[in-house]
Amino acid sequence: MAGALLLAGCGSSGSSGSSGSAGSSGSAGKGGAAGHPVRLDNCGQEVEVDSPPRRAVSLNQGTTEIMLSLGLADRMAGTATWTDPVAKGLEKANAKVKRLADNAPSFETVLDTEPDFVAASFASTLGKGGVAPREQFEKLGVPTYLSPSDCVGKDNSGDGDGVRTEPLTMDTVYGEVRDLAKVFGVQERGEKLVTELKGRVDKATVGLDARGVTLMYWFANSQSPYLAGCCGAPGIVTNELGAKNAFDDTKEEWPQVNWETVADRDPDLLVIGDLTRKQQTAETAAKKIEFLESNPVTKNMTAVRKKRYVLLSGQAMNPTVRTVEGIEKVAAALRSHGLAG
Repeated sequence: MAGALLLAGCGSSGSSGSSGSAGSSGSAGKGGAAGHPVRLDNCGQEVEVDSPPRRAVSLNQGTTEIMLSLGLADRMAGTATWTDPVAKGLEKANAKVKRLADNAPSFETVLDTEPDFVAASFASTLGKGGVAPREQFEKLGVPTYLSPSDCVGKDNSGDGDGVRTEPLTMDTVYGEVRDLAKVFGVQERGEKLVTELKGRVDKATVGLDARGVTLMYWFANSQSPYLAGCCGAPGIVTNELGAKNAFDDTKEEWPQVNWETVADRDPDLLVIGDLTRKQQTAETAAKKIEFLESNPVTKNMTAVRKKRYVLLSGQAMNPTVRTVEGIEKVAAALRSHGLAG
């Protein structure tokens, strides 16, 4: 289903039809390209891009898949930090771009590509302890971009994966698509991609009634599982379907919860991350299900006994364009298990 993301062609579209969060842009600026320089108020920092990037580096899979979906493979010098195979339909485009690392690359490795633009999905990537703080790139004249979904209405100052101060919506993800389309001068492609994504959400949810159905989202780790709080990407999925998150009483992005509490919440459907990375225990869905069905605390849960599982990529559980894939797959699972009309 993600194949619809791929937009044909590369290079500029020349449109100025973006309505995203990008700042004003005039005619040919000092970079010499129409619509540039582009100025963005991005996660509390002003970013200026003088001309459409030609050697962009994406440090997370989420921003990578947006760029590939916009037909920008020929403008990318590298990618990094992958949790899953690339989205269907983007394989050929992705194969053209050098993978700098499966996880976070070193700052030096990124600089070796001679980037003219660096984007990331998470503040932890473009921060202390990550690849490098944004300021280190910007001191070298390399503009950076952080996905608004990891800063708008979110507090990343504490430990863990942050706390949501307000629920995330797909509008923030659509704004990121429009921002990046404007940075690269391909606004028409950005609008087309947003329209396609909205259409997929509408198609997946039409006529669906999941009121009273509880969902639980398990991303990774079997010892102390990371489960979705109320208001991140899983919250988007839950709200679009009209269901209820079993842990909607916490605003933490991915709180670690003990198994006794999980069993006590006893959801109707378990949404399980099927990851290919190797950072935590029980990354794959097969390992997670094996654990659930053998652990004495979890094996008698309703969803486990009735094998009510839906498997999602890590990207579908993160705030990215593939959150739409999450909506589609969970909606289909609710229908197939007879939990929703």
